[in-house]
Amino acid sequence: MSDPSLEPSPEALPTTVVGAGAWGTALAKLLAAKGVPTLLWAREPEVVSAIDLGRENTTFLPGVRLPEALRVTGDLDTALRSATVIVNAVPTQFIRSVYATTADATGDAETIVTVAKGIEVETLELPAGILREVLPGRLTDEIVALSGPSFAREVAAGHPTAVVAASAHHGQARRVQHMFSGERFRVYSSDDLVGVEVGGALKNVIAIAAGICDGLRFGHNTITALITRGLAEIARLGLALGGEPLTFAGLSGMGDLVLTCTGGLSRNRYVGQEIGKGKTLGEVLADMDHVAEGVKTTVAARRLARREGVEMPITEQVYLTLHEDKDPLQVVHELMTRELKDERQA
Repeated sequence: MSDPSLEPSPEALPTTVVGAGAWGTALAKLLAAKGVPTLLWAREPEVVSAIDLGRENTTFLPGVRLPEALRVTGDLDTALRSATVIVNAVPTQFIRSVYATTADATGDAETIVTVAKGIEVETLELPAGILREVLPGRLTDEIVALSGPSFAREVAAGHPTAVVAASAHHGQARRVQHMFSGERFRVYSSDDLVGVEVGGALKNVIAIAAGICDGLRFGHNTITALITRGLAEIARLGLALGGEPLTFAGLSGMGDLVLTCTGGLSRNRYVGQEIGKGKTLGEVLADMDHVAEGVKTTVAARRLARREGVEMPITEQVYLTLHEDKDPLQVVHELMTRELKDERQA
């Protein structure tokens, strides 16, 4: 017998997904297939046309058939005005510019969900913090972050996936939990919004480091050590910002970190792999159609760590490799020959 809590309620709320990249499209597909009235906003006219005419996002999620019930538009004001729930799938560095002139269009919205992962370079704000600044105050106290180990293509294909919905307001987290949950997509709830967003942002930085190790043809010992010590520095910064320790052992912490550092669909790991093979950052990015959030997040995370007085040696070295052309082998040498420390204190 199916769990009634996993079924869409009769009054499924009109939902707009803002951003038709791979992740936004996959989530829009998931919601529409559950019977949620779903509208997907795409910035690119060719994406709107492809979905309208062929039921496929050929640019960002090719090969995935989208439900007939899923609607798409290029008019952001219209998309926002029709929504009770707004799902932000715009990459972190573009959130502010996308919503800057549309805040008044959110008149009927009751819930804001953000699925972006990153830290804004200019302000060092996490996605929820950016949305608080650009959206009406009546909405921003109850923002929900949906995060965890979830490649868009696997979600779109119906592979069993587990994520977490986090909000300072438990009722909103539970609302989003029930809204998204289904037989192949399980959502847990949390009240640690900061911790969940920090884990989602910083795992991309460590994934670039993991890719560099792959590119240098290092083995399992290296990747395991990197993931473990990467989690330690993610948790240090997260705790300094007010996150809770157990969050970093959960889906949005260790779970997302392991996936992004080891999974073949990880864009950030791919960037690192190509750097490790000898390409420059400019060469790698020139060949990519999708955004690798970790590239900009590395800059922001380094600044944030310095502001908070938190030691983040892996993040520091990834920054130097990406943005100051430091030799990856020199980075490895410096990380391995740092002052010896007690594991629990480092």
